[in-house]
Amino acid sequence: MPEPWLRGPLTGVDPLVANLFHTFTQVREEIEAALDGLTPEEIWRRPHGLASFGFHVRHLGGAAERLGCYLGGGQLTAGQLSDLRCEAEPGATGAELLEQLWARLEMVETRVKAIDPGLLAEPREVGRGRLPSTAIGLIIHISEHSQRHLGQAATMAKLARSLREK
Repeated sequence: MPEPWLRGPLTGVDPLVANLFHTFTQVREEIEAALDGLTPEEIWRRPHGLASFGFHVRHLGGAAERLGCYLGGGQLTAGQLSDLRCEAEPGATGAELLEQLWARLEMVETRVKAIDPGLLAEPREVGRGRLPSTAIGLIIHISEHSQRHLGQAATMAKLARSLREK
């Protein structure tokens, strides 16, 4: 099957923001495939001190949610800041990681669909420093940041499997 961006236009999604939806489809497919067969220990393994597969999955979803908050014109809540500090803590099962990730991606997709494409250049503020961006700038960054951590998660899953005792 071709990559999501090669599967044609998306019904009900403006072409200017379709990349995010293609990215999230790819994330869903590849994270689930990378997780398949990993033990709970392997999900949280940190070979050579690297961040675990579990961290990358949690961070991908958490960052998308936080950036989605800025996209909606808000600032982060105490709960979101607390979640950020706990992203590397082991314990969640693969199913729990997927459930949380899917919910976060759906929240961002809903927020993006609600934006009038004519308002994509509207200013947005990011972080405590209220750094300048735009709605489209945030959407693009959510997509590229998600791809970055998707690749890292897939690599960590392969590395975890390669370290199995033979």
